Amino acid sequence: MKNLSPKEEEVMRYFWDHDALFVKQLVEMYPEPKPHFNTLSTYVRSLEEKGFLSHETLGTTYRYFTVITEEEYRNRTLKNVVKKYFDNSYLSVVSSLIKEENISVDEVRQLLDEVEKLHDKDSMK
Repeated sequence: MKNLSPKEEEVMRYFWDHDALFVKQLVEMYPEPKPHFNTLSTYVRSLEEKGFLSHETLGTTYRYFTVITEEEYRNRTLKNVVKKYFDNSYLSVVSSLIKEENISVDEVRQLLDEVEKLHDKDSMK
């Protein structure tokens, strides 16, 4: 699956919020100045080609719907960032956050508690 451009991600947010939309509905949801129908239609077709959307035919028009959830996209994107910038090491990610003081000691403790709970659950199976 390919990455999304910022504009494609913006369009996908409307679909993630509403699941299924006609391009006409999408245009109506945008604030002024609204993008042109053809512009949004191009983005929607691109998102379908990339595997993020699919469509069903209703009369002479298409209603597009999500194929990938926002959570699936977010998780895949996070994995790609960890792989690309942190040599596939989540430890390096946490270490970097700690060094930059973007995560507090209390948050690290909370994270450790969550990991221990997950580990305990897995070992009971």
